[in-house]
Amino acid sequence: MATESNFIDYVKILCRSGNGGAGSAHLHRAKYMPKGGPDGGDGGRGGHIFLKGNSNLWTLIHLKFTRHIFATNGMPGYENQCTGKDGEDRTIEVPCGTAVYDAETGQFLCDVTRDGQVVKLLKGGRGGLGNTHFKTATRQTPRFAQPGEHGVEKAIILELKLLADVGLVGFPNAGKSTLLSVISAAKPKIANYPFTTLEPNLGIVTYRGQQSFVMADIPGIIEGASEGRGLGLRFLRHIERNAVLLFMIPADADDIRKEYAILCNELETFNPDLVEKPRVLAITKCDMLDDELIDQMRDELPDGIEALFISSVAQKGLTELKDLLWRTINDERNRIPESTTMRDLDERHRVKEEDNFIFEAKPEESDEAPDAGGKMLDEDEREWSEEYWEEDFRDENEDFQVVSDPDDAIV
Repeated sequence: MATESNFIDYVKILCRSGNGGAGSAHLHRAKYMPKGGPDGGDGGRGGHIFLKGNSNLWTLIHLKFTRHIFATNGMPGYENQCTGKDGEDRTIEVPCGTAVYDAETGQFLCDVTRDGQVVKLLKGGRGGLGNTHFKTATRQTPRFAQPGEHGVEKAIILELKLLADVGLVGFPNAGKSTLLSVISAAKPKIANYPFTTLEPNLGIVTYRGQQSFVMADIPGIIEGASEGRGLGLRFLRHIERNAVLLFMIPADADDIRKEYAILCNELETFNPDLVEKPRVLAITKCDMLDDELIDQMRDELPDGIEALFISSVAQKGLTELKDLLWRTINDERNRIPESTTMRDLDERHRVKEEDNFIFEAKPEESDEAPDAGGKMLDEDEREWSEEYWEEDFRDENEDFQVVSDPDDAIV
């Protein structure tokens, strides 16, 4: 069934890394060499699961109908000390700004914020060692080998959080979409009724001919949005990564200070870290106000925030607004941090339709390597120590590690 919108920012998928191949317990036999000794090769490692940032992707819709991402298993070792083939890796391309959570616990796992950044999400199982590794002076013919490790299976949640310099915050019909359409080339839907905007919109705002910055528009926020009312709860995540928040309140509002306080409270309830973000206040729909009335309204504005009176339709105050936003964005104190502090996925912020998605049973590929938890079992089913893993087979890295990052490349 087709989705109502192409913008998908929250999806649940099942990932499985490959099992490691079993080591071979082969004993060499050849003409004139009836007891050639052990020559079993090592098993190949299982395939990894990677995440890769792609700036050309806009949503997660390509994963909406690809719920299973499985890497292949490693092949077992062969005679003549031949190592089995490694399993094939799987790379999941995601938009920049995608955060990954454990679907069962909501624990934050990792995120991808830059184009070309590669993160190892799930490690494939290590291949088992062949019997040649266990030959000693007192045990010259080991008839056992190490089984491969099982891969990791995990249901994960991918949550897209748009990367933008300026995020628009306001009640429905505050003029957010109109402003975006006037100062950028974006064409959001505009109409005279609440919740015209049903999905976030991004626009590139040109400044002084050569510079530019990115502005994000989200659906209007209403009182109680942080508790699930309206559409704001679902899309508030998209302003978590913005450098500056632009609050927009229409000039005909009954109480500007009250509306500003409600918006601030909703943001703080959703994520307390949003309180620390720099803010700018724009009083919209001022095309019918004269200078005398504007001076009177300045006394009704909230304290501690720089405010401007603008009109998108009449092109009034837009140059001053862009100047103010540009100065605020380029303030060293307001730069988007390289690594944003991410919290675990709160129960209130989940999308129930995705959380309730049940994966159909899908059998694994042929199980070449029984699970041994990294231990080696001999003929007496005795557990062997981890020390029997060769150095090449050890992996002391973290489970979720950045494999490559374009910012770290040497020029």
